[in-house]
Amino acid sequence: MPIDSNNMPRARTKIVATVGPACRSPDQLAELVAAGADVFRLNAAHATIDEHAETLAAIRQTSARTSRPLGVLLDLAGPKIRLGDLPGDEIECALHAEFRFARGSAAGPQVLTTSYEPLVDELEIGNRVMLADGTVAMTVTDKGPDYATCRVTQAGLIRSRQGVNLPGVKLSAPAMDDDDRAAARWAAENGVDYVGLSFVRDPQDVRELRTLLGEHSGVARVIAKVEKQEALDRLEEIITAADGVMVARGDLGVEIDVAKMPVVQKQIVATCRRHHKPVIIATQMLDSMQHARRPTRAEATDVANAILDGGDACMLSGETAIGKYPRHAVAVMNSIALATEEMFRDNVPIRPGEFASDGLRPITSAVVYGAGHVAAELDARLIVVASHTGATALALSMQRNYVPTVGISDVAETLRRMCLYWGVIPLAGMPTGNDQEMLEAVTTWGVEQGTLRPGDDVVLVGGIGSRSGSHNQVVVHHVP
Repeated sequence: MPIDSNNMPRARTKIVATVGPACRSPDQLAELVAAGADVFRLNAAHATIDEHAETLAAIRQTSARTSRPLGVLLDLAGPKIRLGDLPGDEIECALHAEFRFARGSAAGPQVLTTSYEPLVDELEIGNRVMLADGTVAMTVTDKGPDYATCRVTQAGLIRSRQGVNLPGVKLSAPAMDDDDRAAARWAAENGVDYVGLSFVRDPQDVRELRTLLGEHSGVARVIAKVEKQEALDRLEEIITAADGVMVARGDLGVEIDVAKMPVVQKQIVATCRRHHKPVIIATQMLDSMQHARRPTRAEATDVANAILDGGDACMLSGETAIGKYPRHAVAVMNSIALATEEMFRDNVPIRPGEFASDGLRPITSAVVYGAGHVAAELDARLIVVASHTGATALALSMQRNYVPTVGISDVAETLRRMCLYWGVIPLAGMPTGNDQEMLEAVTTWGVEQGTLRPGDDVVLVGGIGSRSGSHNQVVVHHVP
């Protein structure tokens, strides 16, 4: 079991923590790392690039201070539609009441405006309009050149600048606007590890972001956020195009029937598993912990089910960004993951499936599969692999072997990317050129950390007499 410096076991499931006012300083970030956070999320919708630059510097400082690689995910805002300012900042929408969406910025008691100028043009009679995270629903009943009249079908309170969802409506808005492009360029130029693309509808959206990152020498991997029916309709293509996926349940749970959300989540995760792509489960995982030190039973079950589904990571949003107990929320998620992962103890390593990991040679794939079985058979304490690009470490992660993998690389970006890989412990400062030296260094580290004891077995996925980047041997090391 991997142990942190405060002697707390760390889960194999990775924890993505959103940075915000509640956890922005290096001291606060270090507390989250000690509690189990692996990747920090910057939300482009809620801060400026200058503010993100300060946060990124704090994360890098925390990484150096804790001697632990830390991943960074910049989450682009995307074409999110929001209400304009409302009279008194809020309006109570009574059942069957009528409201009019109008062009411009002049809202009134029964007149609503939005941040999306073409809205009136693209709404049709019969379309649904969902407001305030789906708590208020309306249906379009009439339309003119400069307005669309809606009748309330689900009553509730709406507030200024809350989100607007249009299930089934085909929008002309591109996946990225100018602000998104500026944020993506900044991510590429500053070594951000992952960029989340919001409201993906088409695999071309993913390819467009990847091209933009490449034009600015970016090494960031693209995480496609699935939050629209259009993304579900082309799920296989989008997952193939992306480097990973986020099940963004906030908007997705409004765009589709909420009753279908649990099944859709399982379908997305299963498809990602077949394609060997990491998948993050996000939104309201421990939502009550924004204000409470203990989660609800339903929330604990939700986290556990996401892990049992095959999720690589679980994400905290408001719980860490603005909540009262950010460190406690991470610690609780870590403890739920640890308890759930006990069910993987007797897992048989999964054979490479229909879709091979990107960049993985057939020999390496077979060796990885064999190493997983050897480690499971011997009840080894660790699997060790040196991976230049991280592809071999990702393949080991996808086996869902209960034996943790220590990922070693001489590339800092690769180590940070490993922070999102289930069951992989990225370890910096280890030798990579010689398998024996690497084993000795990892053994020393493991004994000092309390992860290894005399008599334990360590399995190394190594390479001998082969071209660079290929792994073609399995070595079993017995800790003296």
